[in-house]
Amino acid sequence: MSRSIATRTGDDGTTGLLYGQRVPKDHPQIEAVGVLDELNAAIGTARAMVTANGARELVIGGLLTRVQQNLVALMGEIACAEVDSTRFGASNFPRLGADDLRILDEAVAQLESRGLRFDGWATPGANSMAAAFDVARTTARRAERRLVALPAVGRSLRPELRQWINRLSDCLWLLARECEQ
Repeated sequence: MSRSIATRTGDDGTTGLLYGQRVPKDHPQIEAVGVLDELNAAIGTARAMVTANGARELVIGGLLTRVQQNLVALMGEIACAEVDSTRFGASNFPRLGADDLRILDEAVAQLESRGLRFDGWATPGANSMAAAFDVARTTARRAERRLVALPAVGRSLRPELRQWINRLSDCLWLLARECEQ
């Protein structure tokens, strides 16, 4: 017998955190995970456009695939209750680290070295690829706001998580500007 996606356990307005604790569906951690999931979908859209566009873009496509894997790891860590953070740290679940931040820093430096032209505030929509990156960027900024709000409700964050999402937003902004040119 196959399992159904419709478990009905959320019919009461709750959902489960990583190790089974039930929380309301509008809980700040669930809000953060939800926006990260939206960001993953937005980056998937941009990646699909980039990889359909040619060989040069495959380098960016590889970066975006890595970013999506990092987002899954980040969602897992955020979906863990504070009381279970030690358990999560001891688990085999993937976690963002210094290497992941370094990759984004290098991507930002590489994009900036290309002499991208921009003057003032960007107006999204020059083309569909640039617009897709701008949608991903604005979703990343919303995810960042949700992440930085978590400590106020008792869920601590490792500094690397805030740094990574901030750097990702910068990288997506630069990718949008590159697509405009």
